Amino acid sequence: MGLKDYKEKRDFRKTKEPSGEQDGGRANLFVIQKHDARNLHYDFRISVDGVLVSWAVPKGPSTDPSEKRLAIRTEDHPLSYADFEGVIPEGEYGAGTVMIWVRGAYENLNEDERVAEGLKKGHIKINLQGEKLTGGYALTETNKEKHWWILVKTRDDAVDTRRNPTSTEPRSVLSGRTLAEIKKEEKEDE
Repeated sequence: MGLKDYKEKRDFRKTKEPSGEQDGGRANLFVIQKHDARNLHYDFRISVDGVLVSWAVPKGPSTDPSEKRLAIRTEDHPLSYADFEGVIPEGEYGAGTVMIWVRGAYENLNEDERVAEGLKKGHIKINLQGEKLTGGYALTETNKEKHWWILVKTRDDAVDTRRNPTSTEPRSVLSGRTLAEIKKEEKEDE
């Protein structure tokens, strides 16, 4: 997709979101940002060919393979977005509070093709190595027109059907703050 859609949707004079002008490196990076916009959701992002390929996951990721989660493909984001935590102002695209809920590295579990090729075919399988999430996850496209995918935990040693990290681990891995604390501190800094 590239960053054209990302840049067209934002006024960088008003938002603190990164413009992506000087991105570099950081291959195999993943980040999941908790985003309290019109609806609370989780933005699942992985670095592929110099951008963060992104999905909005309304219920967030699960550690239970029996739970399939809707993941709606959104525009690619710059790699520097993996460091963004703060408030997107009212009137701007995606207005609301953004937290770095988890981030780390990932590895492609499909040895036969690159992640970019899997994306084009509509299926990728990756292994996450983060503080709150580890192990395999698969993303499968289910509706090309609506950009719908399904995110599911694969069966491996990291499966935990009793654990619900989206509700039990509400703090940022970057700052240790909750969404409410980020919003309050940003307003105080204005």
